[in-house]
Amino acid sequence: MKRRSRRKKDPQSYRERRYRRLHQAGLVASQVRMMETDLHILAPVPVEDRALALVTEVRRQLEEYIRSHPLFLDALVPLPLDSEAPMPVRDMLAAGATAGVGPMAAVAGVIAETVGRGLLAAGIGEVIVENGGDLFVARSRRCRIGIYAGESVLSGRVGLLLQAGQMPCGVCTSSGSIGHSLSMGVADAVVVLAASTALADAAATRLGNEVSSRPGSIDRALELAQAIDGLQGVVIVSGDRLGAWGDVELVSL
Repeated sequence: MKRRSRRKKDPQSYRERRYRRLHQAGLVASQVRMMETDLHILAPVPVEDRALALVTEVRRQLEEYIRSHPLFLDALVPLPLDSEAPMPVRDMLAAGATAGVGPMAAVAGVIAETVGRGLLAAGIGEVIVENGGDLFVARSRRCRIGIYAGESVLSGRVGLLLQAGQMPCGVCTSSGSIGHSLSMGVADAVVVLAASTALADAAATRLGNEVSSRPGSIDRALELAQAIDGLQGVVIVSGDRLGAWGDVELVSL
């Protein structure tokens, strides 16, 4: 279960995921890895065993659906909704349809949210699940989310301040310069905030595709964001340029 890649890699920073060392005080870090899935989870207590069971189940559902619907894996355009599909698949299909991309653009986000909501349902009071830069965030207090934007001069210097009332939510990032997932644009980071982590993931891909080296492309991407139903806010970083729209509060880090 893989998404094809056209991005350049920064092998050291990607392999080590150095940003994971900067995590929320007062929460315990847990790591869960299975095949392509690599989760960094913050919670009040260790959650490896419970999270691994959740990852195993959601991957089983996705892999079984892909075996019977092979187009689901490689489609770069929206596919028809399927009311008979497992819930994670339905969420991915709906997110792709809303954002105008293939359903696999939402795979990291849907896994993060499925695991996060499963932990909440199991009685874990607060949780942050990070899956390759895509986050499901559920905290009872406000928190800061840093924006990693590769070689941009703004990388690690600006972030989002989430208020407790905005959570749980998804904060997902697409990049044309770092990471392993498919992007057709050149943005260093397109960060999307939405109630649905699957939608945030799919929309980040769609908006990232719109950012080019041409003047005004950030503004055009932000205009498109306003037409995607369900998005709460967007931040785009490309080189030394930054644009934002919606209910996002930017903070210096």
